[in-house]
Amino acid sequence: MSGNRIPLGPFHPLLEEAEFFEIKVDGETVVDIDMEIGWMHRGHEYISEMSSFTQSIYLVERICGICSTSHPLACVHAVEDIDNIEIPIRARYIRTLVGELERIHSHLLWLGLAGHFIGYDTVWMWAWKYREPVLQIIEAISGNRNHYGIMRVGGVSKDVDPSNIPKLLEILDTVDKKMDMFAKVVNDDPVLKKRLVGVGVLTKQDAIDYCAVGPTSRASGVRGDVRKDDPSDAYDLVDFNEIVLQNGDVYDKLVLRVLETKESIKICRQCFESLKTAKGSIINNVKEISPGEGIGRYEAPRGEVFHYMRSDGTNRPIRHKVRAPSYVNIPTYKASCIGVSISDALITLAAVDPCYCCTERSLTITDINQRSNSLDILKLSKEKTEKIRREINGK
Repeated sequence: MSGNRIPLGPFHPLLEEAEFFEIKVDGETVVDIDMEIGWMHRGHEYISEMSSFTQSIYLVERICGICSTSHPLACVHAVEDIDNIEIPIRARYIRTLVGELERIHSHLLWLGLAGHFIGYDTVWMWAWKYREPVLQIIEAISGNRNHYGIMRVGGVSKDVDPSNIPKLLEILDTVDKKMDMFAKVVNDDPVLKKRLVGVGVLTKQDAIDYCAVGPTSRASGVRGDVRKDDPSDAYDLVDFNEIVLQNGDVYDKLVLRVLETKESIKICRQCFESLKTAKGSIINNVKEISPGEGIGRYEAPRGEVFHYMRSDGTNRPIRHKVRAPSYVNIPTYKASCIGVSISDALITLAAVDPCYCCTERSLTITDINQRSNSLDILKLSKEKTEKIRREINGK
C-alpha cells in the first residue's frame, strides 16, 4: 500500500506495555493499521504453575497495577470453582467493595489521562486529585494503595473496622460530588463534544466481531457485564445499573465511564452499610484443593477478565490460563481508527483504556519520498482541540 507509515510503539506514552502499531496514512487520514502484540511476555502462567495457590494470587496482582483486585478475584473464583467453596457473607461484601473502589480509581485515572491527550490538562489534574481519596479508602481497608494483598481462596485476609465506616463514607460522598462536576463538564462543554463526538467509532457489529468487552463494547450498544450476567461475591445482593450506550465513539466511552463510576459509588455505599451489620468470619479456611478444574470471571474496569485453573490435588496448580480484557479490546483499534485523522489516532486508542507509561516521545518517520520528519502525534491531538476551541469562541 502506498502512503506514509507511522510507528506507534513498541514504547510510547500511551502504551502500558510494549506493543507495536504501524499506522498507515493517506495525507492526514488513517487508512490501515498493522499490530504486533506479545512484546513483553512475563511468564505469569508458567510461574504460577511453580507456585502455591496462595502465591499465585500475589503473582497475578502484578499482571496489571490498576487491576490488582480484578486478577486476584478471577483467580480465587477459579480455585473456588474446583470445590464449590462457600464464601462468608462478610467476605463477599468486602470483595465487592474493594473491586468497585478499584473501578472508581481506574476510571478516574483514565478520565484524567484522556483529558491530557486532547489538551484538557485541567481535567487531568482534577481527576487525579479526586482519585487520591479513593486510594486512601483502599489503603484504610487493605493497608496498601496498590497490590492490596487482600484476596484469599475462601474469602479475604483483612476485615473492615465498622468504626471507620462513617469516615470512609464521608470521603466517598466527596468523590460522588466531584463526579457530578465531571458529568456536568462532559455534558455541557461544546469543545469536548465537538472534539470527541463521532471520533473513533466502533460499531456494534465490529464490537461483536472483535469480541470486545467492558466499556469498549457497552459503549457500542453491546450488553455484557459479568457482575450482572454471572454475579459472584455480593453482586447479587446490591442494586446497580449496567450502563449501555449506542454510538460507539470516544465521547460515549467517556460518558459511559463517568456513569459507571457513579454506579460504583452506589455499590460501595451499599457494601459499607451492609458491613455495619453483617456478622461472622471473613474467610472459610480451605485445607486443600481437590483434583479438578475451575474457571473464574470478574468484570474488571476494562471488561471481563478470565482465569482457568487445573489442580492435581497438590497445593499448586498444574495449569493456569489468564485472559485479560485488553487482549480482545486492543485489536478493535483496527476497526475504530480507520478513517480518523492522525490527530485523533491517540485518543481513539486511549478510548479502549490501555494502561499508560509517563514518558512522551517524538517519532521519526519516513514518507514515500524518503524525507525524514519529526512527528509528535500527541502534540497534533492537543493542537486539534485548541483549534476547535478557537473556532467556537470566535477567535
